[in-house]
Amino acid sequence: MKVLVTGVAGFIGFHVAEALLKQGMNVIGVDSLNDYYDPALKAARLKQLEPYPSFSFQKLDVADHQAMLSLTESHPDLEAVVHLAAQAGVRHSMVDPYSYVTSNVMGQVALLEACRHLKNLTHVVYASSSSVYGRNRSTPFRETDRVDQPSSLYAVTKRAAELTSESYAYLYGIPQTGLRFFTVYGPWGRPDMAYYGFAKAISEGRPVTLYDGKNLSRDFTYIDDIVRGVLKVLGRPPEAGTSRVLNLGGDKPEKVVRMIELLERNLDQKAVVECRPRPVADMESTWASLENIKELCGWEPEVSFEDGMKEFCLWFRKFYGI
Repeated sequence: MKVLVTGVAGFIGFHVAEALLKQGMNVIGVDSLNDYYDPALKAARLKQLEPYPSFSFQKLDVADHQAMLSLTESHPDLEAVVHLAAQAGVRHSMVDPYSYVTSNVMGQVALLEACRHLKNLTHVVYASSSSVYGRNRSTPFRETDRVDQPSSLYAVTKRAAELTSESYAYLYGIPQTGLRFFTVYGPWGRPDMAYYGFAKAISEGRPVTLYDGKNLSRDFTYIDDIVRGVLKVLGRPPEAGTSRVLNLGGDKPEKVVRMIELLERNLDQKAVVECRPRPVADMESTWASLENIKELCGWEPEVSFEDGMKEFCLWFRKFYGI
């Protein structure tokens, strides 16, 4: 099978591409390699994929509709797409909202416009986010919950991507699945995420900022569990002309203070914690209902938060020579 993976130099994209390659798939990877965070980390991820003879990479922006159309015209035998390219980060969407509309909305349209001409396409799996649940207070979050009260522009763009896919599934028969990821963490992660930034601060002796004191919690999901979920779902497309969304989470919200404790233990260094009020765009707590994905393919998380944080810290210390 030949699979297109967008955002292949990103955290989840890299791991998904590697897993596909290990299964003997042909992977076409694309990424814009933008500088939202250190491009050197993206280059280091790509370097891990280069030894696979069935991997090829093209540097392009998924929002460039002409480039995406040329890509699919060059690979008419593509059978599946894992669309993970996006502008991430809730708070940054308040700083540069235009980049989110370009990457997350235009990018979704450009990708699907290119995909609708592929004759052998069986499934498009794309990244959504737990952020779409916005100001929802009912937990755990279920796919049937209201998602029309976003708390950030980032959430708006991810929900817009879901609606775009629903439309393209109906109009052009493209089977699609949107995965609402819940706080993905692990080796080769994103430096803009709290656990990674806290690890950097602790290792460098700088203070970490804890928003909302002891109340803040997240449904942390280890990267290996996410990859298993993506691959399981990829092999189970919905009927032609239909689109669905599924939660992919850890099913056990963890306090952010607990995350700090695990970082302290695994980095063997005490954190200096500064408490501040929670930004208005941040959700207080997230928790994924996993009933639908369990029913579809039997997926459930396997890696505990303690083991996952240990693995991240082992990678972190090795990568930075600590």
